[in-house]
Amino acid sequence: MNVDLARDERGVATLTFSAPPVNLYSLELHDAFDTALDAVETDPPRVLVIRAEGRVVSGGVDVAQFHARESREATKQLYDRMLELPDRVAALDVPTVFVAHALTLTWALEVALACDLVVASDKARFGLVERVIGLTPTMGGTQRLAQRAGVARAREVVFTGDLFDAETFERWDVVNRVHPAEELDGAVDALAAHLATGPTKAFGAAKQILRALESDGLTEANARTTTIASALFETEDLRHGMASFLADGPGNATFNGR
Repeated sequence: MNVDLARDERGVATLTFSAPPVNLYSLELHDAFDTALDAVETDPPRVLVIRAEGRVVSGGVDVAQFHARESREATKQLYDRMLELPDRVAALDVPTVFVAHALTLTWALEVALACDLVVASDKARFGLVERVIGLTPTMGGTQRLAQRAGVARAREVVFTGDLFDAETFERWDVVNRVHPAEELDGAVDALAAHLATGPTKAFGAAKQILRALESDGLTEANARTTTIASALFETEDLRHGMASFLADGPGNATFNGR
């Protein structure tokens, strides 16, 4: 079991998780995620890519850890702990990209939904299949799926427990981009590189505004927008971007993420 965080000179950090044979969620894997996310928060990259090693992204959770709970209170403590992982990913102020190369079930889909962008192989399949053990998703997947695809689609995914292909999820606005399997790595690298050249602080501001929209609605998001956006006045990227625009026209600024 391992969660590795690698960085490159472009400012792209790649978090890769591996828990053979099928990358089941466990508290031990979650602890390893926390260590990697500690490093991300301490020294933020310009883009974070999250992906899995192995033949599947994840086959689900270690049901034994659920079954071992002996009370409702202990069960809630477990679920509270599990919810921390996607919430922590969603709170990052840098662009996040989840890569789904194959089967992506339960917790892994819930983490994917907490990311800004989901990029999938045409071989990928997705499901919130907790119904098979008599449970409902506990890591925010139902509500985050509803935000992307609508409440009716969230009900369909959760109630049926079916598997959905990448093209269907792209059509429903759950997945952002689908690529042939053999082109996935190159496409993700190109996307991450493009995001990493952007004004990272401005992307963070956009994420703050969208969080306000999701949590409090349009009126509150509008009320916060000018405060959030005006704080960018103090960033190097905005000052340089405006100067470059006036001197050289649009599209010629080089941003450093500061």
